[in-house]
Amino acid sequence: MNINVGDKIMELNGRDDLKRPLLEPSDSVCVTMPEPIEKSGKKRTVMFKIGDIKCASCVASIEAVLGELKGVESVSVSPIHGQAAIEYVPKLVNTKLIKETIEDAGFSVKEFSEQDIAVCRLRIKGMACTSCSESLERALKSLDGVKKAVVGLALEEAKVHFDPNVTGSDRIVEAVEDAGFGADLISSGNEVNKVHLKLDGVSSVEEMNTIKSYLESAIGVNHVDMNLEENIVTVNYDSDLIGPRSLIESVQEAAHESYKASLYIPPRQRETEQQHEINSYRDQFLLSCLFSVPLFIFSMVLPMLPPFGDWLEYKIYNMFTVGLLLRWILCTPVQFVIGQRFYKGSYHALRLKSANMDVLVAMGTNAAYFYSVYVAIKSLSSDTFEGQDFFETSAMLISFILLGKYLEVLAKGRTSNALAKLTDLAPDSACLLTLDDDGNVVSEVEISTQLIQRNDIIKIIPGEKVPVDGIVIDGQSYVNESMITGEAQPIAKKLGDKVIGGTMNENGCLLVKVTHVGSETALSQIVQLVETAQLARAPIQKIADRISRFFVPAIVLAAFITWLGWFIPGAIGIYPEHWVPKGMDKFELALQFGISVLVVACPCALGLATPTAVMVATGKGASLGVLIKGGNALEKAHKVKAIVFDKTGTLTVGKPEVVSVVLFSSVSMGDFCNVAIAAEANSQHPIAKAFLEHARKLRQKIESNNQSNNQHLMEAKDFEVHPGTGVSGKVGDKMVLVGNKRLMQTYNVTFGPEVEGYISENEQLARTCVLVAIDGKIAGAFAVTDPVKPEAEHVISYLRSMGISSIMVTGDNWATATAIAKEVGIEKVIAETDPMGKADRIKELQMKGLTVAMVGDGINDSPALAAADVGMAIGAGTDVAIEAADVVLIKSNLEDVVTAIDLSRKTISRIWLNYVWALGYNILGVPIAAGILYPFTGVRLPPWLAGACMAASSLSVVCSSLLLQSYRKPLVFQDTKGHSHCSKST
Repeated sequence: MNINVGDKIMELNGRDDLKRPLLEPSDSVCVTMPEPIEKSGKKRTVMFKIGDIKCASCVASIEAVLGELKGVESVSVSPIHGQAAIEYVPKLVNTKLIKETIEDAGFSVKEFSEQDIAVCRLRIKGMACTSCSESLERALKSLDGVKKAVVGLALEEAKVHFDPNVTGSDRIVEAVEDAGFGADLISSGNEVNKVHLKLDGVSSVEEMNTIKSYLESAIGVNHVDMNLEENIVTVNYDSDLIGPRSLIESVQEAAHESYKASLYIPPRQRETEQQHEINSYRDQFLLSCLFSVPLFIFSMVLPMLPPFGDWLEYKIYNMFTVGLLLRWILCTPVQFVIGQRFYKGSYHALRLKSANMDVLVAMGTNAAYFYSVYVAIKSLSSDTFEGQDFFETSAMLISFILLGKYLEVLAKGRTSNALAKLTDLAPDSACLLTLDDDGNVVSEVEISTQLIQRNDIIKIIPGEKVPVDGIVIDGQSYVNESMITGEAQPIAKKLGDKVIGGTMNENGCLLVKVTHVGSETALSQIVQLVETAQLARAPIQKIADRISRFFVPAIVLAAFITWLGWFIPGAIGIYPEHWVPKGMDKFELALQFGISVLVVACPCALGLATPTAVMVATGKGASLGVLIKGGNALEKAHKVKAIVFDKTGTLTVGKPEVVSVVLFSSVSMGDFCNVAIAAEANSQHPIAKAFLEHARKLRQKIESNNQSNNQHLMEAKDFEVHPGTGVSGKVGDKMVLVGNKRLMQTYNVTFGPEVEGYISENEQLARTCVLVAIDGKIAGAFAVTDPVKPEAEHVISYLRSMGISSIMVTGDNWATATAIAKEVGIEKVIAETDPMGKADRIKELQMKGLTVAMVGDGINDSPALAAADVGMAIGAGTDVAIEAADVVLIKSNLEDVVTAIDLSRKTISRIWLNYVWALGYNILGVPIAAGILYPFTGVRLPPWLAGACMAASSLSVVCSSLLLQSYRKPLVFQDTKGHSHCSKST
């Protein structure tokens, strides 16, 4: 199906489907530009989202006003998507002027993005709390050329959109490191398909450079990187033109087999980094224990045992004792060597005019350590001074914080378990077949999955996993797709059916032709969508961000006030002397309370409350077949009060069947079929496809009865699609209309009571009637039925129990729509509406204050999916619908509408519970640390115990989020032997 826009053609669905990703990235735009964009930077393309486009004249107006601007090279406007793609010369015109010109023409511009923008993802090391991620975001956004930067604390990644003409990924990495964090480049925008090759037998730099030059000259190779130390070459390539096996063959041909190239699989960076971080915290904790445990024993245990206590109290010089010297020696490495990470973190945070957990820890430990140093120096210089040191406080505080961070990173590693399981679904190897011209198998060889290329023939035996996406060209089997879609029932696969990489072949042998490889496979795109969702910030995260801005300064002030609040009253004798513990004076008591306040309050738990819950929820949703594109969609879904359902392919199965064909003129059935087939041949509508299949069978039957096979296949000229009504075209010298009553009324085609009776009779049976008019007269009609999905009625009923109203919006006639709605239990119906009308109905509901979700599957649903607060696309629908949606229901089951909303509600509840945990620790911990209970109960919180509480707060929040892993679907519909039931999850 092609839509003409001005003089451009935008292909929405056609023969190139096999080359398209099954799930396109959410930020891609479904507009095909007529010419490739120049890489020189002389021209750029900007994509605008424009409101109020109602008809072709609006398109013409926009094209006309923009065409007059100097520097605008071309304009392509899509009324269906409300988008305009403008190619321009930056030296002559800028995006601001283009935007203002469109607005001056009377159209609202919602947003725009330049296509000449690159994207890179970075792994970030060293972030401790929300303050770290915020300060890093500010540092990246201040960099010239950076358009947008998002830093995910829980995922420990950053996604940066930048202008490649101004800056590059190397400069971005430098900016991260300047901000005090470590950074590793995960991917850049041009790494669509990438392979690593190990070169054996290469002995010189000249040979490596020769190989690089040879590869760069190969058709389809975009970029080549060389690792001269390890003899590894990394190649970015276009999978349409070349593949990894071809690259290996090319290298060996260039070398005349003097050296060999083989596939190199680098260790997984995410897992490696996580394990490195876990090991780092573990080693540092154990090292600190090596000093802290003896220090604790010398401070708290041995002084109580007479022989050891006397030895530790032995005076070396004046009041300087052996015990004080040992404590000083043991504490110093912990404070300055093991604890140097807190100094570095504090320095970089303060340099960026921010304050984080490291600042609190550094201030607390420094206060304890340097006061203890003061005590030690005073003891050396005086023979009467008696003071209590806090060396054990400093060392044990650092040890407990490291223990807490170690437990935290262990728990955080589990939050991405669902994503790791998805990544591991693809098998490591596959059986590659070589066929001759007659289709006979010449050879079978087992190869790595990463060496598979498009159009390869793969053999999949029972019990094996499907390695990549493809189409069955031979064999029959049942494939278990539960690992991708969550659907437990195996799906029958036969000739022509699609199979998804990562699914399990159950019982038959299949030969599959590869259609998607690398990052284009459904599995890869699911992983990418989930990763993007986990990186995106939910609006509820703003609460933590606002609090964190003033949290650390407020705690520092509270600690200072606490110290003053205890020291001044003590100095003037307001509280009794017996409140001061033995071996401590009033200054030291006040100092301990101040340090405890500094340490017990930590912004880490607050910063982890939202992202960890979103990570677990989106991963869990993906494992259940529900792809949620980000925290924003996840949060909005829990507010949904009305759901708008499309009819065809959403509430119904989407595979209409023709149940009757009737003639209303003297035209023969054969001629009627020929004319209708010619008119409908270019339509992608499900009803058109159903009729084409039925009409072709009917024509074959007529031809065989007449013993004639000489019917000439005609083609329709001036073919035109009328959204929501039908199609028209000229077949031979006859004007043919195929569509509903509204199309006929538009062209002033009249019909008598016989036609009206046929339409009315079928509409009462929930059938759609399609009329065929030839030269302005009704020639015949056919009735189509589309069975309702078996789970639809239960889903609508369950949504009603959740307090959500259901509405059906369809382009079909009122009678059919009402009959379907009655069958599934929907009370409100909006029928006979076009694609833009669906979006308008949604806007009307939103104006009433309702949060609206839209569930659809077709191209005509994309405006409504985009207009809704939460768009839900059926996974078996079109790429355009999937792109426009916020939630993708992979297995096309309506139960997952309930799952998406229920999971959203559970996640938001969990986030609020996390906030209670995080803030609860601080609300309770800070007053106790400040000594509010001490006058009444004698209970105080020593600094080292305050550090343990701080670590426990972060750990509790992460563990709370991990409980979402136990989420179960609230609605399970089973249709076996006519029985069905609903069951709620606990």
